[in-house]
Amino acid sequence: MNRREVLLGTTLSAVAGLAYSAKAHAAPGATYSGASHAGVVPQKIAAVELIELVGHYEAESGINRQRQVSPLDIYDDERPEEYKDIPAGTKTIQTSAIYLRIRTDSGLEGLYGPIEREQAVVINEDLRPFLLGKDALATELLWDKMYRSNRHSRDGYFMMAISAVDNTLWDLKGRFYGVPVYRLLGGPTRESVEVYASCLGFSLEPEAVRKRCLALKQEGFRYQKWFMAYGPGSGAEGMEKNVALVRLLRETLGDDTELMFDAYSGWDQTYALEWAHQVEPYHPRWMEEIAHPEKIESFVNLHRGTTVPIASGEHFYGRWEVQRYLQADALSVVQADPEWCGGISELLKIGTVASLYDVPVIPHGHSLHAAMHVIASQSPMTFPLGEYLINKMRHYYHFEKNPPVPERAHLTLPKGAGFGIELDPAKIDSQRMLRWT
Repeated sequence: MNRREVLLGTTLSAVAGLAYSAKAHAAPGATYSGASHAGVVPQKIAAVELIELVGHYEAESGINRQRQVSPLDIYDDERPEEYKDIPAGTKTIQTSAIYLRIRTDSGLEGLYGPIEREQAVVINEDLRPFLLGKDALATELLWDKMYRSNRHSRDGYFMMAISAVDNTLWDLKGRFYGVPVYRLLGGPTRESVEVYASCLGFSLEPEAVRKRCLALKQEGFRYQKWFMAYGPGSGAEGMEKNVALVRLLRETLGDDTELMFDAYSGWDQTYALEWAHQVEPYHPRWMEEIAHPEKIESFVNLHRGTTVPIASGEHFYGRWEVQRYLQADALSVVQADPEWCGGISELLKIGTVASLYDVPVIPHGHSLHAAMHVIASQSPMTFPLGEYLINKMRHYYHFEKNPPVPERAHLTLPKGAGFGIELDPAKIDSQRMLRWT
């Protein structure tokens, strides 16, 4: 056997293996046609289902409710009282979540969630009828068609709905080929994905901050992000508290922990510059979302006016907005979120755009599955790490059997097909199909 025959035989074996794997992952009793000489037989979408799950869990009461600064805080009647943890035992929390399931005519399924109710409405009313009968494996084609199908598709809830569909289709494609999504995307590029500790909700009382930040360092987190509680409406006293938080964290943790800070669009450029100049000696890794994303000039001025790196992007929709920011030299870090920016398909393109400017993409951590697989498949230079919202993620994936949980600040890559999402019937009190007519 010559070299060409050996290589050809290896290729044919690989194709046969993929076809076998796809057949193995089809639903029981489904008819699977396999790969043909003309390519893989299309998997026509037969159903787009929105499943609402209801359950409950026990949680500590009276803690982890610190509110971050909000754009509304310039109004006295909208600004909350100073927060303190007041532990009050445990209580039962009723919870619900919506998952999107897309099923093909062969019985193959893709599953993704949780997704937001606003996304579900758009999926049901606009995207579901559009998707029926389309080839579920043609993710690039379907993304482009969904994007072109509505004049309002470029941002907001419509783009968020496209994101949910796109992520679900990537799960379906992974199940079809019998591999994790990161393998379809060209990875893995590493054995695990490092995440930073995102401390939303933790009390900002000094002793509570000391205790929590040291505990996170002991758990292996090399990066911590804390959320500012005060903005322009809180005056000089609020500014001092924002600066004091940075000072306290740096003095407690030393110089071997990276510190990031989030203002959730609650500041303006004047306030942000004043804060940045006061905290520059403590070397923050970045300051995040100092203003609403449409105020690109504020980000430009801030980027030029301080040595503190500038991050934003969780509310970016698509590669075009990212490019405008990078062309203007407005950012040090892009934080696009695959749950909102257009899904995995668009986050990959955003990564390409960012790489042209040598700017890293560190996806916002509203959810984990899609972001983790993209990070694991791309260059660590462009996608170095992810975000882990500690309080939120404790129960966010309540209904899943094997939710992603970091060990020593690293998420282990799943080995199962697609995202490996499997719902746990024992945690579901009830469920129903959602339809709006």
